Amino acid sequence: MYKHFLKRVLDFFIALFGLIVAGPIIVFVIIFLAVSNQGDVFFVQKRPGKNEKIFKIFKFKTMNDKKDENGNLLPDELRLTPIGKFIRKTSLDELPQLLNVLKGEMSLIGPRPLLVSYLPLYSTMQKKRHLVRPGITGWAQVNGRNAISWDKKFEYDVWYVENLSFWLDLKIIFLTVQKVIKSDGISSDSSATMEVFTGNSKV
Repeated sequence: MYKHFLKRVLDFFIALFGLIVAGPIIVFVIIFLAVSNQGDVFFVQKRPGKNEKIFKIFKFKTMNDKKDENGNLLPDELRLTPIGKFIRKTSLDELPQLLNVLKGEMSLIGPRPLLVSYLPLYSTMQKKRHLVRPGITGWAQVNGRNAISWDKKFEYDVWYVENLSFWLDLKIIFLTVQKVIKSDGISSDSSATMEVFTGNSKV
């Protein structure tokens, strides 16, 4: 009952309450980003959701679009603005995804929605991560976030799908709060964001 009905109901009302409570913070973030990014506040990108249905994810934009002399975007760590670094460190960049939760495209808890281009690269096991709605936070995020390998991240995602329950979601929320306070696991060892997934090493 929780997986097929109650989880969605809780998602909707918690997301609605979260948007109302966080309203003033969201307004301040928009103002600061509008100045820092010269008016470019939101990052919008297509992502695969439940059953690989494509939707548009909303986040606050923490990186600028500066390019090198050849017209290529600079590395993530060079495009991450000071205000963007703070917003990412405090996970405030995730707040707009509450709109995705309200629309039923995402859940508060679930595997993080990744790039559409990754879909053909998944193994049969890894594809199971799309059997549930993607989440703002998830089991992989509280167990390392961007600091763990892709194989480990997918392992955590699939484990969550196979063990989804109210008590597990409650535990993930509690651990997420701890992670945000400690700013733990936000970046991988070599970049400001997770390295690009180039293919699975397991079948």
